[in-house]
Amino acid sequence: MDSKEIQDRVVKVVCEVLGVDGEMVTPESNFVFDLGAESSQSIQLVAGFEEEFSIDMDNEAALAVQTVGDAVVFISKYVQ
Repeated sequence: MDSKEIQDRVVKVVCEVLGVDGEMVTPESNFVFDLGAESSQSIQLVAGFEEEFSIDMDNEAALAVQTVGDAVVFISKYVQ
């Protein structure tokens, strides 16, 4: 799976969980500061990524991811 496909799927999950428009989501978007994620939504994002990619992530490390681009890089380690 290439990084473009991973990014598209990450954006899909972000839009579903945070209720934002896909046009607002860029690789530089910070989940909290740019997209308005609250702590409970951060946990929902991790769960959404795990479900979308059929992976089991290290939750503590995943919660430290701050931007969409960082999430793409983080998830790519699990799907390669």
